[in-house]
Amino acid sequence: MKPLKVAVIGGGSTYTPELVDGFIRYYEELPIESIYLQDTDTNRLEIVGGLARRMLARIGVRLCTTTDRAEALHGADFVVTQLRVGGMAARALDERIPLDYGVIGQETTGPGGFAKALRTVPVMLEIARDVSQLAPQAWLINFTNPSGLITEAILRHTDVKAVGLCNVPINMVRTIAQALEVDPSRIELDYVGLNHLSWARRVWLDGEDVTARLLETAALWHGEFSPTLLQQWGMVPNYYLRYFVHTNHVLEEQQNGPQTRAEYLQEVEAELLRLYQDPNLNEKPTLLETRGGAFYSTAAVELIRAIAQDRREVHIVNVQNGSAMPDLPPESVVEVPAVISKSGPHPLAAGPLPASIRGLVVS
Repeated sequence: MKPLKVAVIGGGSTYTPELVDGFIRYYEELPIESIYLQDTDTNRLEIVGGLARRMLARIGVRLCTTTDRAEALHGADFVVTQLRVGGMAARALDERIPLDYGVIGQETTGPGGFAKALRTVPVMLEIARDVSQLAPQAWLINFTNPSGLITEAILRHTDVKAVGLCNVPINMVRTIAQALEVDPSRIELDYVGLNHLSWARRVWLDGEDVTARLLETAALWHGEFSPTLLQQWGMVPNYYLRYFVHTNHVLEEQQNGPQTRAEYLQEVEAELLRLYQDPNLNEKPTLLETRGGAFYSTAAVELIRAIAQDRREVHIVNVQNGSAMPDLPPESVVEVPAVISKSGPHPLAAGPLPASIRGLVVS
């Protein structure tokens, strides 16, 4: 296969070194010719781009930084979107304002998540239309939150080939593997739902159903979900379900906390940008792990590899529903396992939702 051009929109994000690290780790399997980092913030672009360039020097991949979206997109094979309209300051408002009215403040769910979607959808549609003109052959890999809503907007209103991606499923696999003390490659999930509103209906270890065993593993849940609720569901829940089923507890936790998640991350980002400026730093710093987004690079690069090499692997992605989940409209974007080939994601049939979760998902 020919070496690829990858454009990263929102390339000034502090997440970018994580993504670059993934391209480095997979370089022998997925040759990259050039990576273009595009951002509207020139200061962050210079800082993050400097570190990315030092990291990539070891494998000889060309890195370009630009504020010109057209330059970044022109002829790209893959476009990764990881932007935050309004920056972390807007996220802080999304989380703080709901709390003032006695409602959970969270960046992807509730009023905070909806506010973020309203800010982000118009910008993402502009980007998608540019992709359509400048890189019509490209696949757009969307990490921008709320990933399901953003991906659905792109697929409904443009002709761009887009897949939404979240690091929650890959983290679930690794959490389960750690609890069972096995390699993650031995774990398979029957996963169903929407982005940040999903469950693993079944978990298999080497083909053996270990779901019931996991639901009895108290250490896996850290008190997040009661044994009674887990038995009622009979499924392994996504961490974000705490915002839906333990609303009062989470609200009290947030109202009594010293700061919101965004306010904390503003401090982390300031320190990361300071670290990134060290001319001797040529790898992602360990502090980046506190930023969130664990295994983001693994999920992204393995998905790109699967499309580029027509590997026909199963990945859990945000994809247009079609007939995969008959409880939802065909044009909805759902988070389910899909076979990934050179023609993109092909969702596996999930069948009807269990009665215990159907109302929450379809409402």
